[in-house]
Amino acid sequence: MSRRGGSRPPSRGIIVLAGESSNDRRLLASFIRANHPELLATATMTEITDQVRLRKKTGPELAHAADTLVRKARGKAKLKSGPFVGIAVHEDMDAPTGPDYTAVRQAVSAALCRAATPSSAVYALAAAESEAWLLLFPDAFPLHRPAWRVPAQWRGRDTGRRSKPKEDLEAEFRQPPFRESDGPEIVRKALDQGMLTAPSGTNRSYTDFIADLAAWQVPGRRH
Repeated sequence: MSRRGGSRPPSRGIIVLAGESSNDRRLLASFIRANHPELLATATMTEITDQVRLRKKTGPELAHAADTLVRKARGKAKLKSGPFVGIAVHEDMDAPTGPDYTAVRQAVSAALCRAATPSSAVYALAAAESEAWLLLFPDAFPLHRPAWRVPAQWRGRDTGRRSKPKEDLEAEFRQPPFRESDGPEIVRKALDQGMLTAPSGTNRSYTDFIADLAAWQVPGRRH
């Protein structure tokens, strides 16, 4: 097949997702699609399946782990024959937002940005767990399971203050029982209905993630 002028079409950029589980990576994919749609016009997403463990590391150990993760992400982009756009890394804080959250997020974000660049590494540290992010989109729950109705007293609140949001959901939704694998499906329903850009309530960890994500640069528009 001939190419006019001998030029090749530009390769699509590669966004690499990493996290503690496939459920976490699927959550990241939906949030990126909703909050940075122009990025997906020129880039595609792929995953690193290694289980991420950065939150409890410090100093040289953290620097080494972040560097290893970014090298793997760049290698994944090379394998996919596209330019490396960025890496999004998810972990649960396992505690509400507060001083510990701030310290961990700053340390890990800095290590990832040193290993990559500030505009190509995003650390999604969910407080207390990613289930707290689900509660920002209460109307998506019955779209996934019609019997699931988020209690009125849970709506419009700071979901980052819940210490055990997954256990709260498991206690509330028993028919059928709530499982971690329901999370990505709830978020996908919210994405399909355009809900992800209008959360109900607040969660600092989610706001931090979305703000960092906005700094990612679209391939071809770098400056």
